[in-house]
Amino acid sequence: MSRIGKSPVVIPAGVTVEVKDGIITVKGKNGQLTQEFSDVTVTVEGDQVQVERSSDHKDQRAKHGLYRSLISNMIVGVTEGFTKSLELVGVGYRASNQGQKLDLALGFSHNIVLEVAPEVIVETISEKGKNPIVKLTSFDKQLLGAVAAKIRGFRKPEPYKGKGVKFVGEVLRRKAGKSA
Repeated sequence: MSRIGKSPVVIPAGVTVEVKDGIITVKGKNGQLTQEFSDVTVTVEGDQVQVERSSDHKDQRAKHGLYRSLISNMIVGVTEGFTKSLELVGVGYRASNQGQKLDLALGFSHNIVLEVAPEVIVETISEKGKNPIVKLTSFDKQLLGAVAAKIRGFRKPEPYKGKGVKFVGEVLRRKAGKSA
């Protein structure tokens, strides 16, 4: 039995959860999220959401904990929200934004201009003597992770000098390089 799937998700005050026709909808102060589900049953009892499966089939076992985690992330997202920060490490690497347009200078012959989804709030922090930081905030954890991964994919950190776009707090495995 999935230990994650067995534990109920507590619904805080100010959040409404509706289950209808294989779709769960969570509404809160930050926004509204929907998620389709299958192979499990989702029930709302008072201030708790319970995810149950009808058999021990492989698909149902796999989706039991998954949907419980997705529902939990939706509830945390509409109440508190999520934040990811990316650090640009390298000489001449810069970041700026005008609204939802993120402009990145990552050592290529041209700047990369990325139009970020309206659900994600972009903020750039540039301090003298420190690496530029791109701060992403959203109530949708899946979308936030996808946008952060796309930005990181433009210039992944390389193992010799550590240059590239990395998450704040990410530990990179460094290599020694050539030995003379």
